[in-house]
Amino acid sequence: MSSTTESLESGLARVAEDLLSERLIRAVGSGRRRTAVPPWRRVELRWVDLKAGRSLQIVRYDATQAHTANHLAGEAARSAVITLLAEPFGNWTVETTEHELTLRVTKKGDAALHERASTADTVDHSHDRAKERMLPADDPVFAALGMTDGQGRIKPSRMAKYRQVEDFLRILDRSVADARAKGHLRKPNEEKPLHVVDLGCGNGYLTFAAHRMLSGRSGLPVRLTGVDVKEQSRDHNASVAARLGIDAEFVAGTIGDVELMTPPDVVLALHACDNATDDALARAVAWQAPLVLAAPCCHHDIAAQLRRTPAPAPYSALVRDGILRERFADTLTDALRSLLLRQHGYRVDVMEFVDSQHTPRNTLLRAIRTGDAKSKGSAVEEYDDLVATWAIQPRLGELLGHGPAHEG
Repeated sequence: MSSTTESLESGLARVAEDLLSERLIRAVGSGRRRTAVPPWRRVELRWVDLKAGRSLQIVRYDATQAHTANHLAGEAARSAVITLLAEPFGNWTVETTEHELTLRVTKKGDAALHERASTADTVDHSHDRAKERMLPADDPVFAALGMTDGQGRIKPSRMAKYRQVEDFLRILDRSVADARAKGHLRKPNEEKPLHVVDLGCGNGYLTFAAHRMLSGRSGLPVRLTGVDVKEQSRDHNASVAARLGIDAEFVAGTIGDVELMTPPDVVLALHACDNATDDALARAVAWQAPLVLAAPCCHHDIAAQLRRTPAPAPYSALVRDGILRERFADTLTDALRSLLLRQHGYRVDVMEFVDSQHTPRNTLLRAIRTGDAKSKGSAVEEYDDLVATWAIQPRLGELLGHGPAHEG
């Protein structure tokens, strides 16, 4: 292994040479420089064989999604690499069949390079590689939940649920990593494990998968609490937890009444019906939960209020027909929830939970508590204007002490 320090221009030239070489196995750009932040959280590169010819595949990750682009070998790939290396990533890791090269941008703006011999001697250029799974189909958690057959394969009737679990785990994994990297989520230990609370957990498919991924793949000590109004869910989930041998407690009761011995680090509210999502978000805010993931289900409350009150001009067409009114109510409700969370010190991302072909309820609110009050004023103003314009009283607003902005 060798280590050197060079000018950044010289170091990036070495990275570019490897990226454009067909000996490239995989490369990753990540992190930020001292004085600048790249537009992407992370980028990954590899060569793939497509019908159009060998291409450099670049996958760019933002906070919520992966964006893939393929660039044909030659000038297109070279131009893409030049553009990418101009971004202020703080670290580059490049693996070829000859060596593994790591570049780190120092505080002085130089390139600290570390190079060692490669342990791989072949390159996989196939485009349709098996997708890496957050949890493999034969993981014990799926057997305990009755999702697999005797050979450890996901049952056809459970494939949609399996895809939903996978999509959710990818979001959870990125969200926990993001919150921890920015210091908003504490580092758990055996004495104080990461406390995950699932409000409205149902039969626990996502609950147990979250525990399994965080404790296994991510290696974090985890304590799990699940809350559901149904005693059947409590008994079922307690039985599954016992079979899996995990640290978990399940409670039969309402979201609003549950009492926790220790405050949660992560609050989940996945497809809780109508106002149950508001109850869950209100509890998360009261607990000052560092990370909240909520995938709302139905939005009957605001839809009913829109049906009872005249629409402001010139927006009556948005709520005249039932199907449009329901869809608009979905959007309006989640927008108001987002604004309320921002007022209480959360950074909120509204994203797709699972592809809409699997479920029409595919919106997820991701909230990370930063305590930043800079945007509170604008969030208050936007919220008040929306509530007054549409003459509605959002349930979450009332739970958080925001009185109705109108009379009537």
